[in-house]
Amino acid sequence: MDNDVTFADPFGQRTILLVDDNQDDVFIMRTVFRKVGISNPVQVLTNGEEAIHYLSGEGEFADRERFPLPAVVLLDLNMPRVNGFEVLKWIRWQPGLKRLIVEVLTASSRPGDVERAFDAGANSYLVKPSRMEELIEIMTAWHQLMNFRAFPVFPAPGS
Repeated sequence: MDNDVTFADPFGQRTILLVDDNQDDVFIMRTVFRKVGISNPVQVLTNGEEAIHYLSGEGEFADRERFPLPAVVLLDLNMPRVNGFEVLKWIRWQPGLKRLIVEVLTASSRPGDVERAFDAGANSYLVKPSRMEELIEIMTAWHQLMNFRAFPVFPAPGS
């Protein structure tokens, strides 16, 4: 069996959309990405309303060269304006985005939140640990998995 796996569009070149209203958490995630060696382009949005505009390609996000559709969305749940549950439901109702990989990344470990996120269409649910070392371990494993994951192809805008 050949262990050399090659993908036409490797994960490392694809955009990650990080949606989190806590600037400290965003800083920590960027630090963890560097430590783990995640070199993907990262787009950061601070609320669910911005995430919907970004994914719709509306307004300032209309330029898909500057704001490409992501390979994966890392989505916090508790945000102002539009929360993560609402964003997730909106994504799953969009014919062109319903296959987008959405991974909840949140501090909440409440069983009700976990169930609600999966019911809304989350692909996975990651609880942010309180210790940086644990977050690095989680994101290292996540990154290794992502490098072997296949991603859906999204239609070009306007097609």
